[in-house]
Formats: sequence, structure tokens, C-alpha cells
Amino acid sequence: MKLIVASKRYSSWSLRPWLAMRVAGAPFEEQVIILRQPDTKAEIARYSPSGVVPVLRDGDLTVWDSLAIIEYVAERFPEAGLWPADAGQRAVARSVSAEMHAGFQALRMACPMNLGMRFAARDRGEAVDAAVARVCAIWRGLREKHAASGPFLFGAFSAADAMYAPVVCRLDGYSIPVDDVCRAYMDAVLALPAFQEWRAAGLKEPGIADYDNIDETLVARL
Repeated sequence: MKLIVASKRYSSWSLRPWLAMRVAGAPFEEQVIILRQPDTKAEIARYSPSGVVPVLRDGDLTVWDSLAIIEYVAERFPEAGLWPADAGQRAVARSVSAEMHAGFQALRMACPMNLGMRFAARDRGEAVDAAVARVCAIWRGLREKHAASGPFLFGAFSAADAMYAPVVCRLDGYSIPVDDVCRAYMDAVLALPAFQEWRAAGLKEPGIADYDNIDETLVARL
């Protein structure tokens, strides 16, 4: 299998399947396409029928959506347990993953993922506050049910954690306050060796001015 992703520093959608595949131990090659380069659009078009990444190639098969890639990998490697074994938990995991996949636009727009920067806390408006409150409600509810089974949303790492990993990066990078339960969950995601591998690679990539020079107060350049 070959996974084509965009700049690791900025691409939240690319992080999701990459993290799921790495934690699952699925063997794959990767190709990183740096954003905002003269050949970026052409390079993506070589692999993606939709004109966006990530894209998974497996022989003659092409899968071009983050959640679809995760579903495909979960089916190919069932022993990895990317979805909870319990049918009820699995349904909930798919529900919260689909909610993340389709929603939280205000948070996405206000706080684009940027692993190379940490910004100061500030008032980000009612829409962002509502999105953060909903995310934290999901995390708290799941952690209260599954705390005894491990540090992730359903105890062990699952596809749901891969789907929410970019939100962890956003809340951390934009200094958005959360309660202790949510902070502990965020710390567990950030401490994952697979996530640290992704972040380290992203920090070696060239920065992109259009992504870095935004209307925020910079606390640290990582």
C-alpha cells in the first residue's frame, strides 16, 4: 500500500489515516506532497481523482477519503482493532468519527492545524466556543465510560482517536482551555510515538508563509 499525504505540518486530513495505519502496524509506503508549490496541483492530480489528498493506493485500487481509507485499512487488518470489538461501542465510534468528518467547520476555519506554531489564547467567538464544547462533551463522555480500559476514547487507540487527533493539535496549538479529563486525553494522543514521528517529520518540512502568517499572537515557534 502507498499513502499519499500533504505537508505534515499543516494537513489535518492526511494525519488521520496515516496515524491509524501507523498505530495499526499496517505496512505502507508514504509520499509527501508539499503544499503551495508550483507543481503541487499536478502532483496531487497524478494520484487523486478528487484533486485532494490523502489518497491510498493498494494495487489497482484507489481510496481518496480519510475516513474511507481508515475503514478500508480496518477491514484489511481486523486484528489491529481500529474499531472497538463491541458492536455498540463500534456504532458509537463510527458516529463520533462521522460527526468529526462532517462537522466543526467553525473550529477548522478559525484554527487551522499548524504543528510548527503555538498561539496565545484569546476569545474566538461563540461558534468556536460551541464547537469546542461539543468536542469536549464527546471526549468526557467516552473517557468516563472507558477510563479503566486505557487512555483513549474507547480505552485502546481506535479509528475515533485518529479522526480527532487534528482537533487535539488545534486545541493544544491555539491554547484553547479544556478541563482536566480532556487535557489528559490530549496528552495521551500527543505522546503517541506515531504522532511524535509525524510531528517530527512535519517540523523538518519548509514552512509556508500563507499558513504561518495569520492573525494570531505567536507564543512559540516549534
